[in-house]
Amino acid sequence: MRSLAIAVALTTVLVGAAAPVFARDALDRTVKTTVELHDGSTLYIFKDGKMAKEDAYGRAVTLKRGEVLTAKDGRQIKAVGNESARLDGLLNDGHRG
Repeated sequence: MRSLAIAVALTTVLVGAAAPVFARDALDRTVKTTVELHDGSTLYIFKDGKMAKEDAYGRAVTLKRGEVLTAKDGRQIKAVGNESARLDGLLNDGHRG
């Protein structure tokens, strides 16, 4: 009986440790491409064409309507949509108590 309790406890710890890996995997599956921006933030372009922006500190931030973003390579990208809530959920999936 004691070995069963140890096995259950060990399984719980291993599953808990793997949760952040699965959370990041969910973000990678829903994003078509990412673009590094000149200010250190990241633009995520989802498979449906809508976009979201993560600031340099890892937080989802709001995109303004018609906002033009500058990529590190100098490209100008006009924001389409504001999927900040969607990105926030994906970034924090598995990290909330």
